[in-house]
Amino acid sequence: MSPQQPPSDHVTIFDTTLRDGEQSPGCSMNTAEKLEVAKSLVELGVDVIEAGFPIASPGDFEAVEKIAREFGDRATICGLSRCREADIDAAWNAVQHAERHRIHVFLATSAIHREHKLKMDKDAIVRTAVEMVSRAKSYCDDIEFSPEDAARTEFDFLCEVVERAIEAGATTINIPDTVGYAMPEQYGNVFRKLRESVPNIGGVTLSTHCHNDLGLAVANSLAAVEAGARQIECTINGLGERAGNASLEEVVMALRTRQDYFGLETGINSKKLCPISHLVSSITGMKIQRNKAIVGQNAFAHEAGIHQHGVLQERSTYEIIRPEDVGYVGTNLVLGKHSGRHAFRDRVKELGHELDDETLQKVFDDFIALADKKKEVFDSDIVALVENRRGSQPERWTIVSVHTLAGSGTVPTATVKLQDKNGDVYCDAGIGDGPIHAVFKATERITGLSARLEDYQVRSVSGGKDALAEVLVEISIHGRHFHGKAISTDTIEASAKAFLNALNKADTSGQPPIHPQRQAEALATP
Repeated sequence: MSPQQPPSDHVTIFDTTLRDGEQSPGCSMNTAEKLEVAKSLVELGVDVIEAGFPIASPGDFEAVEKIAREFGDRATICGLSRCREADIDAAWNAVQHAERHRIHVFLATSAIHREHKLKMDKDAIVRTAVEMVSRAKSYCDDIEFSPEDAARTEFDFLCEVVERAIEAGATTINIPDTVGYAMPEQYGNVFRKLRESVPNIGGVTLSTHCHNDLGLAVANSLAAVEAGARQIECTINGLGERAGNASLEEVVMALRTRQDYFGLETGINSKKLCPISHLVSSITGMKIQRNKAIVGQNAFAHEAGIHQHGVLQERSTYEIIRPEDVGYVGTNLVLGKHSGRHAFRDRVKELGHELDDETLQKVFDDFIALADKKKEVFDSDIVALVENRRGSQPERWTIVSVHTLAGSGTVPTATVKLQDKNGDVYCDAGIGDGPIHAVFKATERITGLSARLEDYQVRSVSGGKDALAEVLVEISIHGRHFHGKAISTDTIEASAKAFLNALNKADTSGQPPIHPQRQAEALATP
């Protein structure tokens, strides 16, 4: 847009958690998990959901198509495409079922990419961009074009590519800082100069897509907004390749908290930020650092005495964001074993979770069982129970019982009993370096799946010696990674369930078991 015609005061939030975020090593999601995240993104109020890269795999295509069918009337569903005919066709076939759809076309423009990756000169770049944007435009009206590595592209050439892409039909021009190289002032100036130099830029939306290699993704995104960008491409928890992308929760709360400075607004329901942050962390297995802005465990913690005193007198002395405004859940004691289902349902709603009747009943049953084990049940316990049940799928194997024997001078041993989906029960034993290792070995013997444990994390959900333990595991089978999560007041039980959860995901992914004979050899019991 020209300097004489200021952009609107609404900033479009373009979420790419399901595309760029999923490209984080070890963060792949199956279709059911992507649908669950997409549902939460819609509830959050995201304007555009980049649901995936349809040409990448049949699974990616299926996920984008299903998201388009289910949520395309509540958000714009976008599919990514290289400047190739097959990519564009696949993107359109995946998103066409959405009432609101977009094709996002990209082509690298920087000298280093032209020379070393594409082996194309400037004329070929412009010609290809025009041809492919035109092809995408023949399918739908909403077309986004990204000159990849724009932040390192010669400015005159960037202007030429942008102008020609707009002529070909692009309605959104995204200026990516693909490798997180730009400085805020430098990046903002690219947008200012584009608005001054490209004659037909007034009719399109300028977008920012920043990576966090130097820790500047959010700062650069906000600099671009100051300079006239009105779309921010970002991800939940800042997920993304290498050091990640601009963090959605951070850019949203920066715009909201400093509305006096930016004078801009988004359509995001900020009270959903913590719930979706925890959901994405749970599904991807990427733990949120304690001091992460907005959604970290320490985001609203005050240990210094002078800070505590100030907050007690007036919260705004040291808190610029109210915890409740982002859906932050502390450890407030709210319910006990005699609390009724209606009180429980109301509390779940207050904590920012909408559950169907069937899921609510399962979570309530889990709550009653937990209340029998714990003297005190906290809000954080309830959130953990909800997250443990949300989006759960029927699994091939479930745990019947786990028994371990361990101690000084004893060989750690575990006996595990599992039930398959047909109701048959199998029992086997294993030894290991410790009780949890022994449980994992026995579980592998029964399921016939042999996995490499890549990561194992345990954390306390709330306070107290009887606190719920949350266990996250990451395993690899045939080079593919799977995550599992479970909670219990018994750490060994939680570990067994988390490991089995990951194995179940591997089992349904079509991977062949390593030792299929083990299932037949297991000690079947009536």
